[in-house]
Amino acid sequence: MFDTHAIARSLTDAGFNPAQADAITAAVREAHSAADYVTRADLRADLLALELRLIKWIVGTAIGIVGATVAIVRMLG
Repeated sequence: MFDTHAIARSLTDAGFNPAQADAITAAVREAHSAADYVTRADLRADLLALELRLIKWIVGTAIGIVGATVAIVRMLG
């Protein structure tokens, strides 16, 4: 959370008129409230989901390779 009054005050101190400072502060507040933040928990969940997909893919590929190898050995033997 941030202090919108402090933002408006610093803008007026920098030479903006009060109406401009209020408009900029309102825009910043709206953008801040609409922001979608990513947390460490979100990242961990995404990484876990990716890890599970990779494991499934690797296991599926390994099973396919073993099956193909067994089929080739049976055809040759």
